Amino acid sequence: MVDVMAALRAQGFLLLRGVFTPEEAAEITVRLQAALGAVADASAIRSRGQSVYAGRNLFDWFPQAKRLWDRPPLQELLANVLGERGGLVRGLFFDKPPDQAWSLPWHRDRTIAVRDNRLPSSLFTHPTVKAGVPHVEAPVELLRQMLTLRIHLDAADEQNGALQVLPGSHQEGTSDSPPTGDGVLIAAAAGDVLAMRPLLSHCSGSSLPGVDRRRRILHFEFAPSPDLPDGFVWHDFERVQPTEIGCGIAESREKEL
Repeated sequence: MVDVMAALRAQGFLLLRGVFTPEEAAEITVRLQAALGAVADASAIRSRGQSVYAGRNLFDWFPQAKRLWDRPPLQELLANVLGERGGLVRGLFFDKPPDQAWSLPWHRDRTIAVRDNRLPSSLFTHPTVKAGVPHVEAPVELLRQMLTLRIHLDAADEQNGALQVLPGSHQEGTSDSPPTGDGVLIAAAAGDVLAMRPLLSHCSGSSLPGVDRRRRILHFEFAPSPDLPDGFVWHDFERVQPTEIGCGIAESREKEL
């Protein structure tokens, strides 16, 4: 774990291989697709035609996802990064369905979901509402302590729009200007988990024409503390308290994870 933490500090990201087996990733996907089919809040889902390519408020319509982090490789990482008071604060879903190409330019993740974004503050800025949930741009000091986990439900590579990151960019400023260094493509297998700092500069390209593979991602954001300055409150905060035995898919079928 010492080497892992050193890599995260220096590079701003690390790829954890095989956190979920391909069979577990496939089972999560089946349950996810069933949940998507039952979503009542249309504002939480983004789609083109019959294909859903993004979903906000993940835990409202797919609550089983809340404990997917609860297995040894992720438990240890979260404990080391967040400390004893850390918690899960937001969940998103991304997909790149065949023939529904989309891409994202270089950017950093700077917004957080809060209960009320109308409070006066010099730290929290640019209030917005996304799928009915208030958001604000968080101060750099907070973002530098947060961690994102991206669970790959499908294999991702240059053909189906895998993420690219700029190593070390989390230590720089907050500008979204195109990076001057070389990006690194995160080629991942189904079941791999990417850990990254929100301020790491990243982008993703479109799937190539004719590619029929999807790129489904569950995106989880974690914070070091339930407390926020200036009277702000996280919209959701669930303490990261590992169970005695990790809640893996294979270990909890009877609990309908």
